[in-house]
Amino acid sequence: MKQKNMLLLLVSLALMVSCKKMDEPGNLVPKTVDQDPSIPSIKIDDRLLHSEAFGHPDSTLVVCIHGGPSADYRYMLNAKDLVNHGFRVVFYDQVGSGLSQRFNESYYDNKNFDQIFLNELRGVINHYKTKPNQKVILFGHSWGAIMATSYAGKYPNEIAGMAVIEPGGLKWDDIVEYITKAQSVPLWSEIANDVLYQDQFISTKKDKHEILDYKLTLLASHGSPNTLETITGKEGFWRFGAVINLISFNYGEKHKPDLSEGIQNYNPRVLFIHGGAGKVYTDEWAQKISSVYKNKEILKIEGVGHSGMLETFPWNSKTLPKLLNYFNSL
Repeated sequence: MKQKNMLLLLVSLALMVSCKKMDEPGNLVPKTVDQDPSIPSIKIDDRLLHSEAFGHPDSTLVVCIHGGPSADYRYMLNAKDLVNHGFRVVFYDQVGSGLSQRFNESYYDNKNFDQIFLNELRGVINHYKTKPNQKVILFGHSWGAIMATSYAGKYPNEIAGMAVIEPGGLKWDDIVEYITKAQSVPLWSEIANDVLYQDQFISTKKDKHEILDYKLTLLASHGSPNTLETITGKEGFWRFGAVINLISFNYGEKHKPDLSEGIQNYNPRVLFIHGGAGKVYTDEWAQKISSVYKNKEILKIEGVGHSGMLETFPWNSKTLPKLLNYFNSL
């Protein structure tokens, strides 16, 4: 209780000393694509998504799927190096995340996981494909690895390959167990819920996205000693999405989905990557989570935590060479 009250006080004080019009776009957090037309974007159904692609349009597509739900693709940008090896690399911020358009809670009413995330991913793929037989590879980290698995299970014949980095879990109970162990201050916790939705000090409107996203950034900046992941909100990410974070967790708590459903029908080899330095993603956990893949290769990268294999030094010396070997074998 003391820790909870302290977090509430710190968040409130931080906001009160911010600029006078702190809930206006661009003050507390960066603007989203609908607020700043100079940010690269694509339109998928009724959503304006922050997105960009690099490389020859006709080359094999590598679609990068970021973690969260609520983060953005900034920390995955080293994957642009794949362009130098003949790939077309696609990045996008998921709905309500990063610099993509924000929606209020009511937008997600009666929408299931597919409608929120997978249909959007399919729209992104179709937007960038230039020919029917163009190969598509999914490259997902954490939550993005969960999404990639769910998509491949739903559309097993559309994905030529899949590289996944530390999906926390694929069945809901495993996801909850991972989050509980991994986060020093669980983002999907009672504390987060209170901080994000009890705006008694600042605002009575729970859909003030600038304020809510800023609060989530303050929470996330604690990082996690158990995964060796440091989230600053400035260096690794552009902006977090508070509403989509809570919407996702509430959906999971209600429906307890198995996001590996159908993956037994996916035949191509999966590259499963995990770090060797975190306290949570042990060899045993990697074996457990990866057991759903019929055909897989497990790669352990020593000395890094949950997202360390995407940082420059391990990326250049370990992650990128392995990805290239795998992608070129497909």
